[in-house]
Amino acid sequence: MSKAAIAPAPSALGRFWYKWRFHINVLLVLIPLGFMPRYFQDVALFRGDSGLGEREFGEVQVGPWSLRLAEFRNQPPQLEGPAGYMKSFNAALCQACISQVKVVYLRIGKPRNLRAAGGLFFGSPYRMGTSIPVPPRTKPDAELWITAEGWDGTVHQASIPLAEASPATIAWLKQQGGKP
Repeated sequence: MSKAAIAPAPSALGRFWYKWRFHINVLLVLIPLGFMPRYFQDVALFRGDSGLGEREFGEVQVGPWSLRLAEFRNQPPQLEGPAGYMKSFNAALCQACISQVKVVYLRIGKPRNLRAAGGLFFGSPYRMGTSIPVPPRTKPDAELWITAEGWDGTVHQASIPLAEASPATIAWLKQQGGKP
């Protein structure tokens, strides 16, 4: 004589799952779709399809050369761990300058010498990027200095007001209020 196994009665949660599992799974597919526009916007920014950055602020003449500069993201500096607060910028050399310019640096405040020229731009001359430290005690009237060195050894510098280059950074500095 064999006894037939009797299945236990499904719990309330089990009944809910069997009844609504299709609808819950559809939600699991639809929720990520809500984040897709931001994802595609970021992909276009990183690839350069939407320009040099979120906020391009024009062409800067550095000696005989010129380059276009842009804030990578139009936001205040981000805390990057022990490195402190960092701000990212992108640049593109003019077509005639590409074969003449060896290296380009960016820094807040005038560099004392070439060894302290600031953040080195890296990447293709059509789209170079760098991150520079932004000390919280930086004055709002500070300048962003661009140093370019040519293959012939010449060094040229130019500056633009930080307020023109990054209004978001200036607003962040005013909010800091001289904190250490």
